[in-house]
Amino acid sequence: MKFPVFITLFLVSFNLSAQSYTGNIEGKITDKMSGQSLPGVNVILMGSSKGASSDLNGNFLITNIPIGTYQVKASYVGFKSIIISDVIVSSARPAFLKIEMIESVIQLEGVTVTSDYFDIQPTEVNSIKSFSYEEIRRAPGGFEDVVRALSVLPGVAQAQAGRNDLVVRGGAPSENLFLVDGFVVPNINHFGSQGATGGPLSFINLDFVNSTSFSTGGFSALYGDKLSSVLSIDLREGRKDRLGGKALISASQFGLNFEGPIGNKGSFIVSARRSYLDFIFNAAGFNFVPEYYDVLAKFNYAVNNNNKFSFLFVSAFDKVKFNNDTDEDIYDNAQILGSNQNQYVTGINYQALFDNGFARISLSRNFVDYDSYQNDTLLQPIFKNISREAENELKADIVYKLSAASELNFGASAKLIKFSSDILFPNYFVTTFGEVLPVSNLTTKENFTKYAGFIQYTNTMFNRLRVNLGLRLDYFDAIEEPLAVSPRFSTSYMIDELTTVSFSSGVFKQSPSYIWLSADKINMDLKFVKVNQYVLGVERLLQKDIRLKVEGFIKDYSDYPASIIRPYLVLANTGAGFGGSTQNFSSLGLEPLISGGKGSARGVELSIQKKSSDTPLYGIASLTYSESKFSGLDGIERNGQYDQTWILNFSSGYIFNEKWEASLKFRFANGNPYTPYNNDGTQSVENYLSERFRPSHSLDLRVDRRWDFDGWNLITYIDVQNIYNNKNVSDIKYDYKLQKSETNSSIGILPSIGISVQF
Repeated sequence: MKFPVFITLFLVSFNLSAQSYTGNIEGKITDKMSGQSLPGVNVILMGSSKGASSDLNGNFLITNIPIGTYQVKASYVGFKSIIISDVIVSSARPAFLKIEMIESVIQLEGVTVTSDYFDIQPTEVNSIKSFSYEEIRRAPGGFEDVVRALSVLPGVAQAQAGRNDLVVRGGAPSENLFLVDGFVVPNINHFGSQGATGGPLSFINLDFVNSTSFSTGGFSALYGDKLSSVLSIDLREGRKDRLGGKALISASQFGLNFEGPIGNKGSFIVSARRSYLDFIFNAAGFNFVPEYYDVLAKFNYAVNNNNKFSFLFVSAFDKVKFNNDTDEDIYDNAQILGSNQNQYVTGINYQALFDNGFARISLSRNFVDYDSYQNDTLLQPIFKNISREAENELKADIVYKLSAASELNFGASAKLIKFSSDILFPNYFVTTFGEVLPVSNLTTKENFTKYAGFIQYTNTMFNRLRVNLGLRLDYFDAIEEPLAVSPRFSTSYMIDELTTVSFSSGVFKQSPSYIWLSADKINMDLKFVKVNQYVLGVERLLQKDIRLKVEGFIKDYSDYPASIIRPYLVLANTGAGFGGSTQNFSSLGLEPLISGGKGSARGVELSIQKKSSDTPLYGIASLTYSESKFSGLDGIERNGQYDQTWILNFSSGYIFNEKWEASLKFRFANGNPYTPYNNDGTQSVENYLSERFRPSHSLDLRVDRRWDFDGWNLITYIDVQNIYNNKNVSDIKYDYKLQKSETNSSIGILPSIGISVQF
């Protein structure tokens, strides 16, 4: 009897993958504070006899390593040792490590400070987490999405199922800053919400992400014009040995990557991806069909060891199609705000090293073209919005290492902003609360400028105490009070070799979104939104690979844009979801606004994290208790729209061997507040945000399988979200046909597979 062809192929591939293949680890080691290369650093592969030393340019290479997952330790006299976990060695591409070491000035008598699995940021003392590429890639239920991987962190709430709206410590989705290789990206999500920072799925290709750093509050003066969080994404450089690439298909998209050298001094990475959901949705007869593409390209060129250039281009193209084949389709689509978007970020960066420091100069442009619309059941438009937002930025910053214990950061930026909007409400829109929005036809075309400058001083004193002092100035010429001054302070004290206590405080200010300024001349009188923040934390290393953290935070908001027509409405309670008539177009600010909103957020967070080490178990668990409250012009304090009192997250995995890995994620959160509907489909101000959805919870499971061959590999996974099929509720609407309100629930159990071939 002959074997079926597919069984024969499986057996052949299994036998091939069972052969012993090897790979390489290469990298570059620098002083994190000065950027200078570190020669002579000892780099060892833990659990083996293999290792290497960095050369005069800080480069190292370890060859002929059996495929698998490793930990790499870097040690150097006078510097704090560091351990890099989850280093995947394959025969397809050399694993590249960018190692930044910190000079050790902490010398406790009779104590040797242990090597650290956890990244340290000299300018940030608390509320910050770093993730490597591998930690993001394998996150269950994450669609290999940079933003979704952050959902397990303390203080991060989920606004709506299936979306990437970051709600951090009670703040609105508009309060988050995204940086990609240092370039500001207004929104890194497909189908992004104008005036906010959310969307269903990130368009940053994870395959090119080296690492991420996420701060949930109390961040330094290096970052401004945002209130709640900073997500910094560091992209890797292309491989320098030969041309390579990757073909992939995942839960929602397929794509192709290429990378390789440019002569002896440069490299490139290029990717293009496309969703295939539109094929599935059309075949299944869905009335709402999304389609998207994204492109990423990065080029690096080193003139010499002290001077290098890089170029980045990231773009996303999003389109929505409505299938109005039946009356039911037309009715359902009349509830949805459609959005076609084109956006890109591009820029060139120059970095120069000098004695004891480095300087960066960048020129960039980001552009977003919004084309959103909504029709009624007669297919007549009830809303149209064609807006274009472009920012051209010149930025420079310098990092200077004053001594082994101190550094100075300072810099400045200038932005030229071009904003235009063409908005149509064919009739005055009446909200479900009975107010009439006074916008009919609105055409805006404006040029704005923004300027910013900062200075940050960091010092470690008395061998245990680290202090950061910062001052930031932001200027926005579109508003009546254009200057914002933001002093920052943070400190940490090392009680012993395992325990550190930290504190940060500061003023954080954010300019109004451009769309908020367009509806009425009075909106030009809006001020910078202001938050006074205080964060107190304690962390302790339970073992070298396990860290426990407890943090408490206080955020006091003032000068938040609030509606004159709707005195209960503060724009802090808007920004999540797709918007449209069911949300009364609240997030767009298309009404007279003044800076009269106030609010507060308070909470306590507990987290414990284990890195993958000689024990191949990894994970993070967090518990958050918090409350947020806001008041509009009516002065009545109410629960915030995104107030989730209790949030419990647990994510963990186990690496069985170089082939198999399994992981899970559990998430529980109290329901968000919402406003119930009356029997006639209206809503009452006295009931605004007075009720809560039931708590949400879900369990995601994922299994990964690697197949290594000679010069290429295959990675497959099965990811099952919400495995016990709990229908979480996060939204409510009124069905005018049935004359009753109904909740919108999540899709329930959602299995997906992923396949990628790297060569």
